[in-house]
Amino acid sequence: MEKYLKNILVVSFGFLLLFTAYRGLQSLQSSLHSENGLGVASLSVVYGALILSSMFLPPMIIKKFGCKWTIVGSMCCYIAFSLGNFHASWYTLIPTSVILGLGGAPMWSAKCTYLTIAGNSHAQKAGKIGKDVINQYFGIFFLIFQSSGVWGNLTSSLVFGQSTNREISEAELACCGAFDCVEKLDGNDTGAPRKPSDTLIYTLLGIYTGSGVLAVLLVSVFLDQITATKEESKEEKTPPSFCSTFLATFRQLKDVRQCLLIPLTMYSGLEQGFLAGDYTKSYVTCALGINFVGYVMICFSATNSLCSILFGKISQFTGRKALFVLAAIINLACMVTLRLWKPRQEHLAVFFIIPALWGVSGAIWQTQNNALYGVLFEKHIEAAFANYRLWESLGFVIAFGYSTFLQVYIKLYIVLAVLVVAIVLYGIVEYLESKASGMPDTTNREPIKLPQDVLQTNMYDTMLSHYKLHFYAWIFLGYQ
Repeated sequence: MEKYLKNILVVSFGFLLLFTAYRGLQSLQSSLHSENGLGVASLSVVYGALILSSMFLPPMIIKKFGCKWTIVGSMCCYIAFSLGNFHASWYTLIPTSVILGLGGAPMWSAKCTYLTIAGNSHAQKAGKIGKDVINQYFGIFFLIFQSSGVWGNLTSSLVFGQSTNREISEAELACCGAFDCVEKLDGNDTGAPRKPSDTLIYTLLGIYTGSGVLAVLLVSVFLDQITATKEESKEEKTPPSFCSTFLATFRQLKDVRQCLLIPLTMYSGLEQGFLAGDYTKSYVTCALGINFVGYVMICFSATNSLCSILFGKISQFTGRKALFVLAAIINLACMVTLRLWKPRQEHLAVFFIIPALWGVSGAIWQTQNNALYGVLFEKHIEAAFANYRLWESLGFVIAFGYSTFLQVYIKLYIVLAVLVVAIVLYGIVEYLESKASGMPDTTNREPIKLPQDVLQTNMYDTMLSHYKLHFYAWIFLGYQ
């Protein structure tokens, strides 16, 4: 059906344009607004607001405005964040970060709901199986959407690449890496952050803002409003209340396995936050310049996306235990390297190898954590994934929150300690599962199949709401 395909493409390219801007800005926040930690503080506020937003806003807003206008309105929240960067201060970035966070959860919930309703409607008219059509729609969406990380970071590198390169002194290089001291040198001419000119910054922000505006116009003009079928409408009449969702989320903590998995879930947010907030600032920007941040993050985005698909497929052959161990070893090796390495311009390849390896391990954490939750908490799946989003997002908030106050080597020790504790407690969970099932190994047990929505976790994906309709789409969709 051409009408359905048109709507799916409009949603997909709308999100592509919007997140081309947001992903590019996110990678630059710690470097572009390093004064007093404003950049990382704004990211911490974004994820804190997302946690609150996801608990109660999506069902109410979608019911009142419908999927289309919820998406449009929420996209405007992202544009507000871009505008806040034009005159970055605590009085502009923090409020716009709150606005973005509050709009993020309704937007993603509305997108999932729209694709689900469209898929079911198409399937009914074409005589197809609903979940198969929905699966195809999510595949099309993520095929287009996942490239936003590449385009956003490429844009920033091309724009900032026009700045005049200057020689980096030995004193400046000494302040890069694990024992970063850039903040201490801010008062010196030799140690001041090497920011691009205001003209280039405003040019980039203008491109990002324009991309967001195009996304809003595209969805507003070309996306058709959609309504649920009678069967789906019945399900929507009584969406879960804030109190019921809130209580179910914390009632899930009575399960000892859920408590044991908290460090592993938080680690997923911590490691992503470290890469986006600390690696880009204290290694890449410090030693190479801000124009290299985009190229480095492209490397991470590409390996993360490709390996998410790969590990989703091969986990049925290797089992999740082996993949978790592999991810832990890769992250451990990267953190030891970052602790010992003194970044210099002649080590150019290393700047790209580390985020590439980080993308590989990140893909494992994302795919296997979600699959693990699906297997362990099948009877309380919604509350379990609510906990997943809560604790992972809390990891983001902590990573960005302490970024300003601690040197990189201390943060490396913290992330490493959480990794060790997480793996040990995960091993206990596997032991309890094996003992409970009476089998020597449950590693190869077939997991509940989940959509690429859940598996492809980027910093902006982590707070999908608990809205009933789109949550069921998570459960019924399989790996692409």
